[in-house]
Amino acid sequence: MDYDKAVSETWRHYEVTAGHEYTTLVRYATLAASSHNTQPWKFRLERGRIHILPDLSRRCPAVDPDDHHLYASLGCAAENLLLAAQALGLRGHCSYDASTSSVQVDIEEAPPSRSPLFEAIPSRQCSRTEYDGTQLSGEQISLLEAAGRDSGVSLLLLSANTQKEQVAEYVAEGNTAQFGDRRWAEELKSWIRFNARGAMRAGDGLYGPVMGSPDVPRWLGTLFMRLAFSAKSQNRKDIRNIRSSAAIAVFFSDTDDKPHWIEAGRCYERFALQAAALQLRTAFINQPVEVSPLRPQFATSLGIGNCRPDLVVRVGRGPGMPRSLRRPLEHVLI
Repeated sequence: MDYDKAVSETWRHYEVTAGHEYTTLVRYATLAASSHNTQPWKFRLERGRIHILPDLSRRCPAVDPDDHHLYASLGCAAENLLLAAQALGLRGHCSYDASTSSVQVDIEEAPPSRSPLFEAIPSRQCSRTEYDGTQLSGEQISLLEAAGRDSGVSLLLLSANTQKEQVAEYVAEGNTAQFGDRRWAEELKSWIRFNARGAMRAGDGLYGPVMGSPDVPRWLGTLFMRLAFSAKSQNRKDIRNIRSSAAIAVFFSDTDDKPHWIEAGRCYERFALQAAALQLRTAFINQPVEVSPLRPQFATSLGIGNCRPDLVVRVGRGPGMPRSLRRPLEHVLI
């Protein structure tokens, strides 16, 4: 199977056969976003219940030392699962299980309902490229804001040029800090799949063309990273991309704990799916929230007090990008 075929087999709606409803829900859950496409989740199936557990073997301690992004990724998976359950004639009730630091989804039968967000699951992707700079309509803003908020998690949608420039400054400062951290650079390199063969073999990570890089042998990609991948070049790219975006979405939580990190992930996933349903693109620009000394300064600049800024996402109209892959079900079911 070539890469394009693997992509088409991954990013699609799935047929459901009797007795396999829960595994179909897991398939949809695995199409959710995750930091570096680490897919840091495992699923345990029980009668009337699915557990989404953290896979701590897939941690990224340099970029995510407190596992915030890991737990937000569990929330993304949970949201996909809940939307798919509705479409399959089920209803899921999501809660946090403190004993296992996991998401528990209790499931019951309900009338089927295929929502626009569910329909958009195979279309959602992180498009790490320039957008066309056009503004969002009032209706689009309202739909995005409604999708991206819930109990304990709020959303700022920043569209003024001065606001985007302010975010760009923090992104650039975050890049400078991260590129100066050797552990961060080595960790990122370990999750990059420089060519289709490596991406298909792993089923995870960041395939080079997904980030706008060519498909090259690993030795050449590693050499390029060492010689040309720098804070200066990344800042030029990120600032250009931010300026081309219609708006910047900042998700922030009332409380800095795992249940709220998970909830922030759920809110982001709904936001990204709503964007996809509106034919809009999204991409993370999380540097201001990943560099811990920078995060409170960023929060102050946003006027959100002591709330934790969880995720930063740009949104706009632009081209699609090559897609990442997902690991097979047998690798995530326990």
